[in-house]
Amino acid sequence: MKAIYKLQLIAALLFILHGSSGAQQKPPFYDDVQAIKGYDKVYSPPQHPILFIGSSSIRLWVDFAKTFNKYVVLNRGIGGAVTNDTDRYLEDLVFPYQPKQVVIYVGENDVIKANGGAEIFEDFKKLYTHLRTGLPNTPVIYIAIKGSPSRAEHLPKVVEANALIKTYIETADNIVFLDVYRPMLTKKGKMRPELFKEDMLHMNADGYKIWNKLLIPHLLKD
Repeated sequence: MKAIYKLQLIAALLFILHGSSGAQQKPPFYDDVQAIKGYDKVYSPPQHPILFIGSSSIRLWVDFAKTFNKYVVLNRGIGGAVTNDTDRYLEDLVFPYQPKQVVIYVGENDVIKANGGAEIFEDFKKLYTHLRTGLPNTPVIYIAIKGSPSRAEHLPKVVEANALIKTYIETADNIVFLDVYRPMLTKKGKMRPELFKEDMLHMNADGYKIWNKLLIPHLLKD
């Protein structure tokens, strides 16, 4: 009886551990993506929108609908996403919408763990290569990684990544590198805290005014 009890106990533990392991294997932002897909079933997204993807600077875009009211736009940013997260969900959050143009801002969250700008660049290349498998000719705008005061120690990675990505994009077709890094600095090259919220990471309306001015001339009109 003791042997049977032990076997039952081991089986129960294995079941618990297996279930726990399965839960841990759920990829980052899986639930967020499923919520978005559920929302799309209730409220049909626009056809062939200008699709904004990436991290929280996309998701939290101040006055998004008002700013782009002359365009058919769709915001599918996910706060906290790194480049590989955006890559992972292309089949869920990009290709189904058949966008006529894609605006990307991602890479800033990567600087926390990346060994250098080159690592961020390599992840960008993977994202862009995969994006082109589903949207070979769709115009793309890549917004450069901004410099945030709260992450000042990572600026060398930002500068290196931006330079590598810019050089790469200059050799590719149907993609624009939108430099927002330099326009957000003072004439002396210093960061401007007044463009950010209290966390010194996310931008306020003044920060987005700079982005809007640079971005809108590149957006496709209906």
